[in-house]
This record gives sequence, C-alpha cells and structure tokens, in this order.
Amino acid sequence: MRDQTRTPSEPTAGDRLVRAGAIVFFVGAVATAVTLAPLFLGSKPFPTYMFGLSMLMGVGFLIAGAGVLRSIAAGRRQARGDSR
Repeated sequence: MRDQTRTPSEPTAGDRLVRAGAIVFFVGAVATAVTLAPLFLGSKPFPTYMFGLSMLMGVGFLIAGAGVLRSIAAGRRQARGDSR
C-alpha cells in the first residue's frame, strides 16, 4: 500500500499549470491596481497597454482552471488503472 500513496511534495499532472496560472493572475492583479490608482489619485491615466496587462487576471484564471481540470483527469485515469 505504501507504493500507491503520494507524498505531498510529489507534483501531480496539473500542478505546474496551477502555479503558472496563479503567477499570471497576480501579475494581472498588480497591473489592475496600478491601472486603477490614477482614478483614485486624480492623476493622468496610464497608457492603453496597461489595460491589456490587466487582462492577465483572466488569462491566469483560465490557465489555473486548465491545470485543475488536468489534475482531475489524471486522478480519474489513475483511479481506473490506466497508465497514460
């Protein structure tokens, strides 16, 4: 039974995607905060590309979601006994 249990440090199939998605999401969150700051401070707005960087929040969320779905699929395959 010991050979079937996973240690917490052993990464699963979608762990890297979830971590990358979290990083991209937080970069987008920082860009959103920076973009919204001039609205509250009354200063000149940032260039348009900053609004594009704010879209990284959604992209990061999608990447992390893909990682979760990949982990679920790998878990189901492992439960069925498939070896892909």
